[in-house]
Amino acid sequence: MATIAILGTMDTKGDEHAFVAQHIRARGHKPLIIDVGALGAPRLQPDVTREEVARAAGVNLAELVQRRDRGETVAAMSKGAPKVLAELHASGRIQGVISLGGGGGTAIATAAMRALPIGFPKLMVSTLASGHTAQYVGVKDIVMFPSIVDVAGLNRISRQILTRAAGAICGMVEAEVPAAEDKPILVASQFGNTTACVDHARQLLERDGYEVLVFHATGVGGRTMESLIETGMVAGVLDITTTEWADELVGGVLSAGPTRLEAAARSGIPAIVTPGCLDMVNFLAPETVPARFQGQGRTFYQHNPQVTLMRTTPEECAQLGKILAEKLNLSKGPVTVLFPKRAISVISAPGQKFHDPAADEALLKALRADLRQDIELIEMDCAINDPVFAEACVKALLTNLKKRTAR
Repeated sequence: MATIAILGTMDTKGDEHAFVAQHIRARGHKPLIIDVGALGAPRLQPDVTREEVARAAGVNLAELVQRRDRGETVAAMSKGAPKVLAELHASGRIQGVISLGGGGGTAIATAAMRALPIGFPKLMVSTLASGHTAQYVGVKDIVMFPSIVDVAGLNRISRQILTRAAGAICGMVEAEVPAAEDKPILVASQFGNTTACVDHARQLLERDGYEVLVFHATGVGGRTMESLIETGMVAGVLDITTTEWADELVGGVLSAGPTRLEAAARSGIPAIVTPGCLDMVNFLAPETVPARFQGQGRTFYQHNPQVTLMRTTPEECAQLGKILAEKLNLSKGPVTVLFPKRAISVISAPGQKFHDPAADEALLKALRADLRQDIELIEMDCAINDPVFAEACVKALLTNLKKRTAR
């Protein structure tokens, strides 16, 4: 029998959470009710009271209730709930968590869920699950379950949704995860335009006894990879695809933020870095491309109906080279930069839509000029997806890993 935390505003969503608790009990598990409501009396008796959650946030609940400020209440509970949930997890008292909510409930519950480690079962039934959820999920594996109708009473639709959601969280806690192999972990960044390179490198590294975790360089992928590096679990970094910096600089939709490339550098983790896909900025459908880029003679490529790519200019590439150098110059551990001079993506090769030797040269020239002198820059007369480039990346990373071990 597992204990599943049910976290929610029990003043406004008590009946709905009680329905979920009933189905969790029916499957042989124990619900643990956490109340993060504040303005009305709880309609479901909690195991962890709102007073306890408020204390965890350093807030006097009586004073908070007296002010009856919903925004202040959500902020306070969003601060206290993560501490409560993290403590319950650390003490082994819960094996999963589920919540139901609208805007306020989703903000509070997902803030709490983000305090839990990857792999811990977490499910959010939300009115916001079909929209933009990045601010709720962050870099954690939170399952966003669309509520379809508002979480406002039990009806023929909500009963179906909540029954399935209860079954889903029970299934998650019941699933047995195979024991992890005791292999050193490497992380790699990948895009469709660098898949061949990363696949070949990954296979070589796995043969050498490493476990390689690949992250899609879509903004959240880069942020997730950086956060995992920061945990200390990662032995080395195969950063083939640094494209997210193009979106950060130019204004695309797949930025990983201004600290991308810093985690390995600051923690001294051995790494190799390449300019994979810095030839492209990502937008959604063609009509989403900002007006400021229209009529500039920019080169566009329709990757699929939902993704429009825009070629970076020589001026932008020069800036990107400078940024990469600045980030890598922070490195406390061994790092090597490899530059494939024939193509930095599939579509920048000769004859392809994004082939622009002047832009690639501006990128390389800036790297040469600004990279710290003790950081090796290897220039190769090949394309990024040529097997010889992947093999050179593997060789450089293995060399850097040995340097770290030898210290």
